[in-house]
Amino acid sequence: MDIMSYIQGKVPAALDVCLHIIIALIIYFVGKKIMGLILNLLHKSFQKSSMEEGVVEFLTSIIRFALYFVLVLIICQFLGLATSSIIALLGSVGLAVGLALQGSLANFAGGVLILVSKPFVVGDYIIVGDKEGKVINIDIIYTRLQMVDNKIVIMPNGTLADSNIINVTDQDKRRIDITVGVDYSENIGKVRDILAAIIQEQEQVLTDEPVDIVVGELNASSVDMLIHVWVRKEDYWKVRWAMLEEIKEKFDENNVVIPFNQLDVNLKEPSKE
Repeated sequence: MDIMSYIQGKVPAALDVCLHIIIALIIYFVGKKIMGLILNLLHKSFQKSSMEEGVVEFLTSIIRFALYFVLVLIICQFLGLATSSIIALLGSVGLAVGLALQGSLANFAGGVLILVSKPFVVGDYIIVGDKEGKVINIDIIYTRLQMVDNKIVIMPNGTLADSNIINVTDQDKRRIDITVGVDYSENIGKVRDILAAIIQEQEQVLTDEPVDIVVGELNASSVDMLIHVWVRKEDYWKVRWAMLEEIKEKFDENNVVIPFNQLDVNLKEPSKE
């Protein structure tokens, strides 16, 4: 009789626990369904805003984690668990992880900043310090550059976010700057005419943009002529190399002297006694 009374006394409590578990499961599956709808709507809106795919995936992951966290808190509160203790525990764990992964978190934050602000995109040619190359991949942690000799440079996004970045190919046109020194005895008008003829021979030079042929500097041993022409970004190196070669050839044909450093060595015979 005592056993039966004990069981009968516990049955309502067990039923109450089962009922709470069933309701908690219902809350979880309904909440998960609602979360899926919210995430789908947000994903579509992010894609319509022309965001980078990496940013879309990152924001979607963060929002998914936040929604799951809220759902778990709702279920814990329904079951009568102390949600404040759970939040405090997660805060402590997050602080410990953050201190242990400071470098990785800096790269992570740099990746988010690059993907959101877009100082460069895949396909751009950038210069960062002594490294330069074509951007072939942008991850959350690292960015990969393909150098002109086909080497791959993997740069941490934290470093990139804190560096001065020169985006060479962001615009459709680039200006070629060439400085060539001539001797002080040369006629400036003659030199300018030779340089103008060389520029006219380059079909890739944009005729609707200004062309400058001026005296840029009066140095100790040369008069530096400064040349500015505009080309499409894909023609930059081809035109620059062609112009440099033409300048040397035309100057030689017209006896225009390009000064260069020379060293005179005088040998003195020993005196005979």
